[in-house]
Amino acid sequence: MASPVPPGAGPGPLPTRRFGRTELAMPVLSLGGMRFQQSWSDLPADQITAESQANLRATLERAVAHGFHHVETARHYGSSERQLGWLLPQCPDPGRILQTKVPPQDDAAAFEAELALSFERLGVERVELLGIHGLNLPEHLEQTLRPGGCMDVARRWQAEGRIGSVGFSTHAPLPLMLEAIASDRFDYINLHWYYIRQDNGPAIVAATARDMGVFVISPTDKGGHLHSPSPRLQELCAPLHPIVFNDLFCLSAPGIHTLSVGAARPEDLELHLQAVALLPRAAELLPPIVARLEQARREVLGEAWLSSWERGLPKWQDTPGQINLPVLLWLHNLLEAWDLQSFGRARYGLLGSGGHWFPGANADALDVSVSEVELLGVLGGSPWAAQIPDLLRRLRERIGGEQVRRLQQG
Repeated sequence: MASPVPPGAGPGPLPTRRFGRTELAMPVLSLGGMRFQQSWSDLPADQITAESQANLRATLERAVAHGFHHVETARHYGSSERQLGWLLPQCPDPGRILQTKVPPQDDAAAFEAELALSFERLGVERVELLGIHGLNLPEHLEQTLRPGGCMDVARRWQAEGRIGSVGFSTHAPLPLMLEAIASDRFDYINLHWYYIRQDNGPAIVAATARDMGVFVISPTDKGGHLHSPSPRLQELCAPLHPIVFNDLFCLSAPGIHTLSVGAARPEDLELHLQAVALLPRAAELLPPIVARLEQARREVLGEAWLSSWERGLPKWQDTPGQINLPVLLWLHNLLEAWDLQSFGRARYGLLGSGGHWFPGANADALDVSVSEVELLGVLGGSPWAAQIPDLLRRLRERIGGEQVRRLQQG
C-alpha cells in the first residue's frame, strides 16, 4: 500500500533532534543492528559469508546516503559487532554516532571484559553512546549503580575519552524504569513505546524532565509485526502503511528523539523514510487513522471492557503458574480489535521462555497444572473474573501451540 507522499517530496536527508543532555544532533531514525547480522551466535571471522557482508554493506551505504548517522548494535547481537566493525571504515560517515550496548554483571571486571570485546569487534577506540543493556530487574540497577559497579567502569572509560555518553536500554516494569531515571546517572534511555503500547509514557515524561535522550526500540517488530501487517490493520491505517502510521505517531509524540529501524536489508529503510517525508503532514494524517483504530476497538471489545480490563489483575509473580494476565489480555485486545495474529503468536509463544526480557508464562497451564478455581482465587479484584478463564482459552486456541525463543537465545 503506497503512502501519500506529496509529489516532489521524496526522502531527503533525515532531520535531527537534540538528544537531550548528550547534546548530540540525533537523526529521527537510527539504524538498528539487531537484524542485519548473519547469525545470533558470535561467529568466528572465517564463518562470515561474503553474501552476508555484501548485504550489510548495501544496507549501511543506503543508510549513510540518507543520513542515518546513528548506528546502534550490542555485544550480544551475535555477529553484528564484528560484521559492522569491518565495514565502518569502508563506509565512512563524518557525522556517525556509534552506539553499542553491554549487559550489566555482578562482577564489574566481567562487564569491563565484555566492553573491551565490544570495542575489539567494532574496531574502534571510542563510541559516542554506551548503553547498559537490558536493565530489566532491580539487581541489574544495583549492579550498575553501586560503588565499584558497572557504571564506575563506564565512567572511567568516559574519563579516558573512549565513551561519550552513558544510557540504558530496558524491558523493565515502569516503576523500575522510573527509579533508574530518578537516579540521574544516565544520559539517555532506550525503551518501548508505540501506538499499540503506550504504558511507558510516564518514563518518557520523567526522562524529558531530566533532559535525557529518548530512543524508541523496535517500533516495527515490537510495535505489532508491522513488517507483515494483517489486512484488517492495513485497512484501518489506509492510506498509510502501518509502519508509516506508527512512525508518524511516535515521532509526533513529545519527548521522543529517534526510532530504531532494525533493517535486515536495504529496502527495509524505505517505508521509514516515507514516514519522515510525511512528518510535516502528521497533524493532518494521524487523527482520522487513530479515530478508525479506536472505533474498531470499541466496536469489538466494548467501552466497559476497555475502561476496566486491567483493574484488579494480579502481577504475574502472584498468579498460579506465573500466568501473565496483563500481557495475555493485552494480546487478546490486539487480536480481537486489529487481528494482530503474527504479533500475538510470537508474544504468546515467548511467554515462559523469554526470561527477564519478557517474563511470566502464557495460558498453556490453564486446565492442566492450574485449575480455573485456582485462577479465580487471585481474580477477586477484577470485574471480569468470570469471563477471563474463557478469554484465555480462546486466546490459547487461536495463537498458542508453539514456543518462541527470544532472538538472542536462538
